[in-house]
Amino acid sequence: MIKLVLVEDQEIVRRGLKTLLEIKPDLQVIGEAGNGQQAIDLVDTCYAQSEPPDVVLMDIRMPVMCGVAATQQLCQRYADIKILVLTTFDDTHYVTEALRYGAKGYLLKDTPSDELAEVIRSIDRGYTQFGPGILEKLIATTPVMAADKPAELPPGFTDLTSREREVLRLIATGANNREIAQALFLTEGTVRNHISHILTRLNLRDRTQAAIVANSVLPWLDRVTT
Repeated sequence: MIKLVLVEDQEIVRRGLKTLLEIKPDLQVIGEAGNGQQAIDLVDTCYAQSEPPDVVLMDIRMPVMCGVAATQQLCQRYADIKILVLTTFDDTHYVTEALRYGAKGYLLKDTPSDELAEVIRSIDRGYTQFGPGILEKLIATTPVMAADKPAELPPGFTDLTSREREVLRLIATGANNREIAQALFLTEGTVRNHISHILTRLNLRDRTQAAIVANSVLPWLDRVTT
């Protein structure tokens, strides 16, 4: 059973989401909150009782405290927390902020219930998930540095090995672990190890953040891996 906390300021929407989610036999809403501060208090209580939620579904625009601020505080407090942002606002700024603070996914509220359930299951397994076109839009708005300006590289990039740079470049193109393994003639286990090292060296939470950062320095990666 995947335990959920549902954070949404409009009660009628919250009830509707709860009903749709609990139709699924493996999903259970264990708590509800109407704003970001209530969400923090609720999740704190869950952790204090040793019954943390598996996934927090977080609205963005709410009174008292917005979902972005709540996401920031919760991710700072609990390194293992998994937050899925749900909103009606397809706004790149919100996506960027939520990702920066550690959200694991971003979907619009009108996502079909079956698809939403699958995304929740995927996030519970440790993957990141985004609605159609959202990640592409985010990457498209990420500033790209010139290839001849290595001094502007974020911290840790110059510490990457040549193989790690190759893996990172393929992550930036959207390749999954199997595709990276095939391209570099590696096993998927070796690729996972390289990705783990990359995240550690660059102080990133997950491969989605790695893809975003890598796209900002893609010309440099192209130059040093070719």
